[in-house]
Amino acid sequence: MESQKTELESSEEKSVTVDQNENAKNRLQSTEALAKALSSTLTTVIKDFDSKAQQTFASQDHLSQSLDRLTRELDKLLDDAPFLFIMQHAAKISAVRKRVSSLNSVLRSVQRRLDNIDRMLFVGVPNQHQQQQQHDKTATEHSGVQ
Repeated sequence: MESQKTELESSEEKSVTVDQNENAKNRLQSTEALAKALSSTLTTVIKDFDSKAQQTFASQDHLSQSLDRLTRELDKLLDDAPFLFIMQHAAKISAVRKRVSSLNSVLRSVQRRLDNIDRMLFVGVPNQHQQQQQHDKTATEHSGVQ
């Protein structure tokens, strides 16, 4: 009986060991599958980012070249432009600046006037209210009603 018990325990231990080994193999396979899936996903994402970075670099390079070209063309245009032409445009800009300055001055003046009107209305209302109260009080005293 004791030998059967020992055999049963031994059999159970072997069964547990086999189960543990199978669980370990399953976990290892699951871990490997997860690692491969993550690696595949990250590889795709990294390649996409690398592609976008290369496109951005190419775009920036193209933009830089275009700006250099435009700067050269502008320098050439300014060198070729007659001085009178530049002075006429500078005079127009100056005239616009003077008109804007004048308009700002008028707007400041209007704002000061509006502020004065607002202040007079605000201060005038309590004075009118006090005058009305004083008038009512005087009328009440003269009528003899208290």
